Amino acid sequence: MFSAVPMQRLSVVVLERDERMVLRGLGSLGAVHLVRSEAGPETAPQAPPDRTEDLRRADAILARVDKLVRDLELADLPQVGTDLPPMGLQEIEKSLAPLENQAAQVLQSRAAALQRWARVTTLLEQVGAYEGLDLSLEQIGRFSFLHFAMGSLPEEHFEVFESKVGPNVVLLPLGEEGGRRRLVAVTSRKGRFALETGLDQAGFQHEVIPEPATGTMKQVLAEARREKEQLDRDLARPREALEALRRDLASPLACLRATADVERRILDAEQNFPRTDTTVLITGWIPKADVPNIRRCLQNLVGGRCVVEAEDPGDVPEDQIPVLLRHPRLLRPFEMLVVGYGLPGYRELEPTLFVAITFLVMFGIMFGDVGHGGVLVLGGLATLVAARREKIRDVGMLLILAGASSVGFGLVYGEYFGMRGWGLWYNPLEEGKTMELLADSIVIGVVIISLGLILNIINRFRRGDIVGGFLDKFGVVGAVFYWGVLALLMKILVYHEMDLHWIEVALLVVLPALALLLMALKEPIAYALRRRAGGAAPGDSLLLASVESVVEVFEGVLGYMANTISFVRLAAYAMSHAALLAATFLMAREVSHLVGGGGLGSTMGVLVIILGNILTILLEGIIASVQAIRLQYYEFFGKFFSGSGRAFRPFRLTERDAGSSPQP
Repeated sequence: MFSAVPMQRLSVVVLERDERMVLRGLGSLGAVHLVRSEAGPETAPQAPPDRTEDLRRADAILARVDKLVRDLELADLPQVGTDLPPMGLQEIEKSLAPLENQAAQVLQSRAAALQRWARVTTLLEQVGAYEGLDLSLEQIGRFSFLHFAMGSLPEEHFEVFESKVGPNVVLLPLGEEGGRRRLVAVTSRKGRFALETGLDQAGFQHEVIPEPATGTMKQVLAEARREKEQLDRDLARPREALEALRRDLASPLACLRATADVERRILDAEQNFPRTDTTVLITGWIPKADVPNIRRCLQNLVGGRCVVEAEDPGDVPEDQIPVLLRHPRLLRPFEMLVVGYGLPGYRELEPTLFVAITFLVMFGIMFGDVGHGGVLVLGGLATLVAARREKIRDVGMLLILAGASSVGFGLVYGEYFGMRGWGLWYNPLEEGKTMELLADSIVIGVVIISLGLILNIINRFRRGDIVGGFLDKFGVVGAVFYWGVLALLMKILVYHEMDLHWIEVALLVVLPALALLLMALKEPIAYALRRRAGGAAPGDSLLLASVESVVEVFEGVLGYMANTISFVRLAAYAMSHAALLAATFLMAREVSHLVGGGGLGSTMGVLVIILGNILTILLEGIIASVQAIRLQYYEFFGKFFSGSGRAFRPFRLTERDAGSSPQP
């Protein structure tokens, strides 16, 4: 429960002819995190093969399938089974080509019809406003002594422009559409420049008549309308053909895409394994509990033609060992909070249980109300019932547990949808209890920080960092300093005892001071050990190490103080939650009086109370969650948690291959 799933290094020697069969088997099981091994005396003499060209080819096939899916406007490809037939890239390309040709014929036919339809539609839009002109289009622009301008200008500019044109300009105003006035302006060739200048200033937009258009406006429009009607009928055939094509090709395309994706994954995996002329060494990491099943599966798969070995990590660097977390149902939601910060290192303590306890306590303190907690529980139950995805169900479980914590602290406070009732202890806004709530928040903070220090000490010692475990600012001497200063402050501020016995002076003053001194010696000692081992970096010096150590001590002292005071926010948000509800009831009373009395039991009063509670649940629920997570990440995780673990990512043939527990 307090460690990641134990891993073992898996080594499988198989015949080269069985390599793909074994990789398909491992991919279907989804239980082995494959890693690259270089050629050498302890592995195999030949380097892993370079599959770059084949991977490019596979990517090109996937891109072709995706393009065809887009061209056919397929929203989603159907799901395919996991028992896909093995196909090489050449076979996949051979199967894909006729599908592309079949689709190209239909798509080209539709594109040509759409192009003609767009041309006719454009002509109708451009010429429609000028239908009343008894003027042949091919004559426009051929008059040696006249200049025509056809288009539109803003309606508000028309009268101004009309007043400015000279007597040698004829304006034929037509209909208004979209705030623009369509018109035809005619002038002499000599007046062309003046007309065009005036039109530009008025915001005129010319209409460009397509070149093929001939005849009068009326004739052109009549012909265009007939052609558009025919094209509307013609387009129905490509649409029907395209719909049939979608139905026929959806399943083959889904199979080809899945097959190409599997082939790509296998090619990528093959680049990790060294080999001899006849054998391949497949290496990876696997949960220790899964080794017997994997060994049995592989032996059955290749008829015993393989050698399977598994060994503990030993002295393998921690950052090379993948981390897998497995928790019971109640703890899985809090695993999400841990992973949101990062994964623990393989040899670090796994903090999910501590996160669950501390998060629920802090959330309950800030959101303590029996009614509000009950709403969260109901919301969580509804999510569990309705959700299909495991992640969403985990969110539902988190809502249930957080709601239960809120109900518990609501009973402590005596809060029921903001109304005072029976309580086990005291209400946050009760007279004289504010300081008590603040003190309790600080105590909870001290406990959580102390837990972080203990976990850091254990983690350091487990990794063999003896110097850090003792002398780090969050190590043994850091904990001694923190606890000693807290005890001294409690004796002075809480018990008001200024006279200290010599034993108390030694424990509460001298010991913390000595701890500070030892913290300051951490980096110089570490420097001396590095230099003795020959691992000192260039430019490293005793002076630099000493300065760094002093700065770290100063930062640690300030950090302890800031982190402890930060937990005051638990009390602050508990009081803000209660205060917001108190304001809701006060507002409900005032609204009831304004609309004619009746007190809180009036319709308006009840409505205000309901809306106020809904707002409080949404607003304060989000705030309490964010603040609880913030205190986890900064004040708790910052003491011991690196978050630098490497995720366990088992090799799978498809994203839907489930599970990491293989079955024989």
